[in-house]
Amino acid sequence: MTATTALSDFLRSRRARLLPQDLGLPVVGRRRVAGLRREEIAELAGVSVDYYTRMEQGRVRNASPAVLGALARALRLDEDETRHLHRIARPAGTPRGPRPGAERPQRVRPMLRTLLRSLPDLPSLVMGRRMEVLAWNRAASALLGDFDAMDPAARNIARITFLRPESRSLYADWGTCARENVAYLSLEAGRHPDDPGLRELIGELVVKSREFRSWWAEHPVQDKTSGLKRFHHPVVGGLELTYETLRAADDPTQALITYAAEPGSPSEDALRLLLAWTAAPEASPGRTVRTAARLPEDRV
Repeated sequence: MTATTALSDFLRSRRARLLPQDLGLPVVGRRRVAGLRREEIAELAGVSVDYYTRMEQGRVRNASPAVLGALARALRLDEDETRHLHRIARPAGTPRGPRPGAERPQRVRPMLRTLLRSLPDLPSLVMGRRMEVLAWNRAASALLGDFDAMDPAARNIARITFLRPESRSLYADWGTCARENVAYLSLEAGRHPDDPGLRELIGELVVKSREFRSWWAEHPVQDKTSGLKRFHHPVVGGLELTYETLRAADDPTQALITYAAEPGSPSEDALRLLLAWTAAPEASPGRTVRTAARLPEDRV
């Protein structure tokens, strides 16, 4: 996860996924490796072969934004990948070293706590800087698993996805969900290469999960924003829920993630049934108890 290694591996992985014919380049002679040659990427980006070679070997410091933009276009990077390239290439002005407060326990932002308490009927949780589950409501526990019963260190979306067997049956498309988590951690590693806690998490998953190890080697990059997730819940069966990720502009290290069903859909009925089934015994029949979000420790 050093800046040099991250840049070198990322450039190689993106060069390898491109085919000459896809870019209108002639295919000349036999190719010993997949993807484009360094000479072809250099030509497409308008830089010398020597410069690109040195860059891929991690021997270029503070490449200009113009050069990085040209490389992003040559490598056909999307927006997340382009931002990732700029970060790991360490252009001038990018701060070095651990970010302030990286080792202090995170406390849930008061506004996120308020929002969490105001959404009793929507599975919602607050995710921390390393995908930790910092806080959650009862609906989230009903849908995703009993966070109260988990060891605090295990309350981590990536650890749950890869290391808890239950997740493979809960998510209808476990592979897609798992790959998205790998891509998000890769993005975070580019943002914070000097974060020891993040390095420890990634190292643990590389050792313990064959799938994580394989996908991490592909260097995927994707932010966690919004989308659709399908579930096979052991109590109510199939669910299709959209999720949205909300971050405060002044503190992107915490995110409120909420899940909702399409109004009037079978998934909405199933979600209501799930919340009623998990309601506290003293609740009226069929009524979801409006409880505060569970904040047993308010920290990682």
